[in-house]
Amino acid sequence: MVQEKGEPIYGDGVAWFRGAMIGKGSFGRVYSATLKNPNSKYSCLPSVMAVKSAEVSVSGSIQKEREVLSNVRGCPNIIRSFGEETTMGENDVMVYNLLLEYGSGGTLADRIKKSGGNGLSESEVRVYARSILLGLNHIHGIGYVHCDLKPDNILLVRSSRRTGVSEFRAKIGDFGLAKRAQGNKKRKLEPYWRGTPRYLAPEAVVDNVQEFPSDIWAFGCIVLEMLTGKPPWDGKQELNAEDILRKIGEGCELPCELPKIQSEISKDARDFLKGCFVRKSIYRLTAEMLLNHPFLEGLDDDEDGDEEFEEVEDLKEIESILLVYDSEDEISSSSFQDYCTFDSGEDFFDYLSEEDVEDELKSHFDEGKSKEEETKCVTSSIVDSGFDQSIKTSISSRKGRRYPVSHTIPAGV
Repeated sequence: MVQEKGEPIYGDGVAWFRGAMIGKGSFGRVYSATLKNPNSKYSCLPSVMAVKSAEVSVSGSIQKEREVLSNVRGCPNIIRSFGEETTMGENDVMVYNLLLEYGSGGTLADRIKKSGGNGLSESEVRVYARSILLGLNHIHGIGYVHCDLKPDNILLVRSSRRTGVSEFRAKIGDFGLAKRAQGNKKRKLEPYWRGTPRYLAPEAVVDNVQEFPSDIWAFGCIVLEMLTGKPPWDGKQELNAEDILRKIGEGCELPCELPKIQSEISKDARDFLKGCFVRKSIYRLTAEMLLNHPFLEGLDDDEDGDEEFEEVEDLKEIESILLVYDSEDEISSSSFQDYCTFDSGEDFFDYLSEEDVEDELKSHFDEGKSKEEETKCVTSSIVDSGFDQSIKTSISSRKGRRYPVSHTIPAGV
């Protein structure tokens, strides 16, 4: 590892060496990491990882990201977390480390930049857009709002199922600003908005409201940037954050501008973007609606199949360090049931046939015995499949629902 001058030394983990710094932000620093011994008992970890680190005293954002990633895990279109660990840095400083999946293809922002301002081909945009939407649909289904979708937070990870268009899969990362959606609950106004000004929705700027539709607006900005090679609100003049906020609609008395959609874009792509850039959030298309849009038709479902992986919760036997922030993201049994439902009836359990029922009526003893054996079978089925698998089956069953893609948007919205 080559240590840059003035950069802190955070130390290595139990099973991994810390490599060069590959990113930096207000949350902390991101380093590459490699396993000390891939054949050890920690071999379930990938040989190369990304480690997001910060001193424990200022690691609240990373710790919250770890919690959110634990709650939304199970989707191949979201960056995977391999666990957390504390290391000892220079001057005996305790450092919090979050082990993450490494995006060997860089970020989507890097990919767009390589296009030289010309944008990506529509075929490549469609593949990345679908991957992002699948991840976003999963996040929203669990009940979270990302709040900071942008090309810099979309990582390109090499896929085992390569397509003719791209060898990478787009995955959503950086959940440090994510929050629980308020849904139908009494909405409490937040004193500030979260995220990057250029990708904020009108309701976030005007009313500090960020719910599922706000993520869809930001997603539309990402798609537009992929198609054109230029960020939203890009013009002849250089705009600062204040100018951008004013354009989006800073204050109710100002009209809300919409990002400019170039005429060179195909009709399906323009219609797709218009569904994301509806002024009134209640009329904006959802992630599931957009997945059924003609712009994404014809893509192979196998491209986004589940990837098998094993998540590591703890890397060494140490007591968990206390979180340095007040969490409001813990799942209670009631809130969990709001977002996950369990199938019942013949879709989930194997019931006895009619002939078996007739046989049971002949003998009370046989009936009791059959019920006992059936109960053992069902219990074994649930234990073998695991609690997470039951949830996954339940959530995935909702994918079959199709929503209307075209609908009339009232004038002025």
